[in-house]
Amino acid sequence: MKFELVKKLDTKNWIAEIIVGKSDKYKKYDFKCENEETLLLLESKKFVIAIDSLNEENIKIATAKIAKTLKEKTDSFGIKAPKKKNMDILENFIEGFILGDYEFDKYKSKKAKHLKKIEILGNELLKDAIRVGEIRAESICLTRDIVNSMPDEVYPETMAKYAKNIAKENGYDCKIYDEKYLKKEGYGAFYAVAKASIHKPRLIHLTYKPKKAKKKIVLIGKGLTYDSGGLSLKPADFMVTMKSDKSGASAVLGIMNAVKKLNLDVEVHGIIGAAENMIGGNAYKPDDILTAKNGKTIEVRNTDAEGRLVLADCICYAEENIKDFDYMFDFATLTGACVVALGEYTSGVMGFNDKTKDLVVKMGEKVAELYAPLPFNRYLPKLLKSSVADICNIASSRYGGAITAGLFLSEFVSEENKKKWTHIDIAGPAFVEKEWGYNSHGASGAGVNMMLRLLYELQK
Repeated sequence: MKFELVKKLDTKNWIAEIIVGKSDKYKKYDFKCENEETLLLLESKKFVIAIDSLNEENIKIATAKIAKTLKEKTDSFGIKAPKKKNMDILENFIEGFILGDYEFDKYKSKKAKHLKKIEILGNELLKDAIRVGEIRAESICLTRDIVNSMPDEVYPETMAKYAKNIAKENGYDCKIYDEKYLKKEGYGAFYAVAKASIHKPRLIHLTYKPKKAKKKIVLIGKGLTYDSGGLSLKPADFMVTMKSDKSGASAVLGIMNAVKKLNLDVEVHGIIGAAENMIGGNAYKPDDILTAKNGKTIEVRNTDAEGRLVLADCICYAEENIKDFDYMFDFATLTGACVVALGEYTSGVMGFNDKTKDLVVKMGEKVAELYAPLPFNRYLPKLLKSSVADICNIASSRYGGAITAGLFLSEFVSEENKKKWTHIDIAGPAFVEKEWGYNSHGASGAGVNMMLRLLYELQK
């Protein structure tokens, strides 16, 4: 899709119009100007959408709906840009078109229609918004493609190939470690989860290191390319969509795809734990005692609580290999409990630093992603106690499962880094089997845009 700045719109072509607030302009068509109300005028080639106020979320949803509707009518159209000189508004304006145009048709014989060109009536300020919006949206689309791809095609070795390609394109350092490394170096939790699959695990470490970095950030992604539940086998209905359990890792790949292109003055380390949780004669079992890299022992009571085991060792790897970082964020489709707590559209944010949690929520608002803090407390850690090991991989109560999973991860963060670490459970919005907002069916790319906006904020 190409964006072209113009001084005048071609009225012979399709025109899209966004109306902010109440207006009588299309009263004769019984157009009430209610939020997200649309009007399609075929004879005059015009598509109108109303929003109740001009903000990041409304403008992004509006442009996505314009793209979804008009790509079925034409391959190009014109639109007037918002007058508001707010870069977040303008960037979301651009991103909405690309994300609304997205459709995953990789395995379909009949391919989707796509927009080729959008003419925008606006000033030169839009040039930067177009550049940033394109980079961020294309990285989200990459993330969506990885998540949406079937598990027989995207497995740990494939995730490593994606990382290598991103590294090659951007000039990053890329380290990839296999199952022999995990076993030899004592990453016992990660290794156990992966050992029953024919697709061997990969620990991936990408590094973006600008000359004058203002901050050092660690990003960790859960990359369960498929999760059968292991010997604690999921019911058939719950196994469907488990290709999406790599959404955290895919988000990290999407972020790393963009940081160099956006010229961000922050050092970023992207760490991915890629594995398949499968069954077999050598599968890890309930009652096993695993030893993580930091020496902490873990009683396994449910093999379907596997993502936290992989992330635990990835956190240990990060602390051992990346010194003096300022922030550590992990992204994971970790718990169904988070979806129960917050619904399908909101990610849970946990940690010991209220300022960082608030920053995640605030940066999410700027890119039209939803985040909400979930509080730790003194009582829940007791639910992870084990009588035979240092900690249990599931809580003794079914309640507060998203928080107890976050507390489990916190046990693998050293005391000196506790305030630097933030856990983001994207289980709700990462993959939804219906269209919503500016997102199509399937993967949303949750986490990518928020973190890119946050990294931009941290470089100031």
